[in-house]
Amino acid sequence: MNPCIQLHANDDVLIAREDVPAGTALTDSVTTTADIPAGHKVARRAIASGAPVIRYNQVIGFAVQDIRPGEHVHSHNLAMGHVDLDYAFCRDAKPTVADSPQRTFMGIRRADGRVATRNYIAVISSVNCSATAAKMIGDHYRNALGEFPNVDGVLALTHKSGCGLDHPLPGINALKSALAGYARHPNIAHVIVVGLGCEITNLGDVLGGAPGDSYSIQTEGGTQKLVDKVIARIDEVLPEVNAVQREPVPLAELKLAMQCGGSSGVSGISCNPALGYAVDLLVRQGGTAILSETTECYGAEHLLTARAASEEVGQKLVDRIKWWEAFTAKNNMVIDNNPSPGNKAGGLTTIIEKSLGSIAKGGTTNLNEVYQYAEPVAAGKGLVFMDAPAFDPVGATAQVAGGANLMVFTTDRGSAFGCKPAPSIKLAGSTSLYERMPDDMDINAGTILDGTESVEEVGVRIFERIIAVASGERSRSEAMGYGEEEFCPWDMGVML
Repeated sequence: MNPCIQLHANDDVLIAREDVPAGTALTDSVTTTADIPAGHKVARRAIASGAPVIRYNQVIGFAVQDIRPGEHVHSHNLAMGHVDLDYAFCRDAKPTVADSPQRTFMGIRRADGRVATRNYIAVISSVNCSATAAKMIGDHYRNALGEFPNVDGVLALTHKSGCGLDHPLPGINALKSALAGYARHPNIAHVIVVGLGCEITNLGDVLGGAPGDSYSIQTEGGTQKLVDKVIARIDEVLPEVNAVQREPVPLAELKLAMQCGGSSGVSGISCNPALGYAVDLLVRQGGTAILSETTECYGAEHLLTARAASEEVGQKLVDRIKWWEAFTAKNNMVIDNNPSPGNKAGGLTTIIEKSLGSIAKGGTTNLNEVYQYAEPVAAGKGLVFMDAPAFDPVGATAQVAGGANLMVFTTDRGSAFGCKPAPSIKLAGSTSLYERMPDDMDINAGTILDGTESVEEVGVRIFERIIAVASGERSRSEAMGYGEEEFCPWDMGVML
């Protein structure tokens, strides 16, 4: 098997499946002139200085010097530049044909009709001042729910904000939306909000109309008295929360969040397109899939606008892209700062290259809606987009607050992540990662690179794993205990 992959006939570069030594003949006309690390690019033909460099049949940047066939193509000779994108609203939109027969998973249907994949009690702090008290309560129940096998846990969801500014600024609204979204999440059977008592983000804001209890340290007479009172209340509701039965529920009730982190140059070849295939299967079953990470769709957004169900939906996405351009400019940044040192070590060079691989998670169906950060997502909408930063905990918090009851997370550098109350399934982009971090990874998509499975075959395995985890099987991140510290509402930095 050739150690490099050519993704499209028009591409200027090949992608290394594995470490390729200098002097390796890749084709009759291309021999590597340097060691090429796994996931990195090698020129398959001469590229003149200033010329665009093509991967995925798309421009990923521009050569900053002449590049010879066989040379390593990376940050030393490839850089960002302006690319004129044709948004071509709705050009590629097409009806989604429903699959038959309709599949089900074993879900928990709440009294109000919402469907859960997990059954938690949550203690949410309205302000950082009550975070320690919330954690004390959560710690009390850690490994202590043996009498209540249908209760997945008592979560302590805390954050670093909640006071200091009372103004309808985007950052304040994002915090309030995220807190209210978690309070009404179907995977949380009972919510208790704990506060200090004098904060701006008051207890009513957090509950947002959701049923639950609220207590404050000042009103209850101190930290220990509040902790004791909340523990007594949880003891009281545990039998009721435990009294649930899973039942067959249509896959249309699933809202799947998608995230990627610790990406490499092969993520867009293996785990991301395989997840995209699974997403297409879910959408054809009537389910909802939430793509996000706006700054990791930058430069590739035209591939989504062309699939927009309407010009209005496509324009909503473009508007969010323009907002991020203005936001970064105001803060003296550029979006191309996004690829991390780990991303670059794994072969990614520009944000456009990263974005083109990232959006492969969204499959091929129509883009039906664009949501603001932590906005409630309607069920049965197919593929939708939620505006959020690319930092995984902040973006995942938005998707879960919007109602995602399960997540799939792709990685090839290796990310440790969970997103309780929604279970998170981890996909490894290469066999080497899967073997190196077996306790963190659910599925090895590296078999695509190895040539032993197709994208479609791995996509079917992911789809079946989604059904199994939604039905109650624990994911690797759940078994490791990840998911509470990743509650991370978007703080835009405004504070007094």
